[in-house]
Amino acid sequence: MRELSRQDVLDMLTGSAILGTGGGGDIDEGLEYIDAAEAAGKSFRMVSVEELADDAMVCTPYLLGALVPSDGDSPQDYERLPKSDTPAIMTAFRRLESYTGKSFQGMIPCELGGANTAVAAYVAAMTDVCLVDADVAGRAVPEITHSTYYLDGLDASPAVLANEFGECFILENLHDDLRAEAVVRALAKVSRNDVSVIDHALPVADVNGSLIKGTLTKSLELGRAFREAHASGDDVAERIAAVGDGEIVFRGEITRADYRDEDGFTLGDIVLAGSDDYAGSEYRVSVKNENMASWQDGNLHATIPDLIIVVDLKSDEPVTNPNLKKGVHSAVVVLPPPEQFLTEKALAVFGPSYLGLDSPYRPVIRK
Repeated sequence: MRELSRQDVLDMLTGSAILGTGGGGDIDEGLEYIDAAEAAGKSFRMVSVEELADDAMVCTPYLLGALVPSDGDSPQDYERLPKSDTPAIMTAFRRLESYTGKSFQGMIPCELGGANTAVAAYVAAMTDVCLVDADVAGRAVPEITHSTYYLDGLDASPAVLANEFGECFILENLHDDLRAEAVVRALAKVSRNDVSVIDHALPVADVNGSLIKGTLTKSLELGRAFREAHASGDDVAERIAAVGDGEIVFRGEITRADYRDEDGFTLGDIVLAGSDDYAGSEYRVSVKNENMASWQDGNLHATIPDLIIVVDLKSDEPVTNPNLKKGVHSAVVVLPPPEQFLTEKALAVFGPSYLGLDSPYRPVIRK
């Protein structure tokens, strides 16, 4: 077990936001959860899954929704509803405890991201248990099905959801995570595009083989490298590429960053005009919550499951979608995906075909 200092947690969230490829929630939102736990006198502990007993119960807390408000929402849709004083994620967790009659010994992030990694850490701290040094995506992803839980056929039920209004929903007998995605997304859309979820409440023995292990340690190390690069004036993109075993693939100025809500997702495009060695060239990144694919001068360059990261070279914290702005000097870094997402089944779920691209997956980073 490892006791995490505040700086450790901040570095972990920074690294998670970088690995989140634009998604996974804002780091500022994540920090609100961390501050709330510390204000309650709580501390943060992290364990490897091997440190937990096989029969120890674990679960996966997260937030789900679009990153921008729905165009269809109006204040009248929600202003009459009272807001709960209890954070929605804790409403969901306490309901899960009472529903299952189980005690939980560990929290597993559903993905890496500035908010969703923090949410798992927050629930762990508030319940005096440990954060598990693992996740099920190795990055941030737009859908519940983009996880090793889904790839391995683990049951999400019962899933417990809550929103800011204190409304709580228990989902039983979900056929699979594909159905869970549809149902949870629908509930998010009627919850101001923001719902808190706890699912995959299972013993360690059931989830152990599905976890991507060590990803929170990797996030912590990457976040520390990012912080130290800024402090020393080093090139942060070069440091990210080095620590993440990736490559810088483009440098330039953002000329366009458009985002919109569609069916509960944030869609958009980020366009950069090249500078330095890339002068005269253009790079476009398409977004579905996260950065999904990229083109250089109209030619497809990178796709999921590769991690496509747009780095604001001046900001001292990662900038996520939909917060990238026109005129910002940036670099694009591509990191390799977890090996669990390179199988034929995984690529069918989270590869070029998911984006409607008639192209096989071609890794940018070749080892």
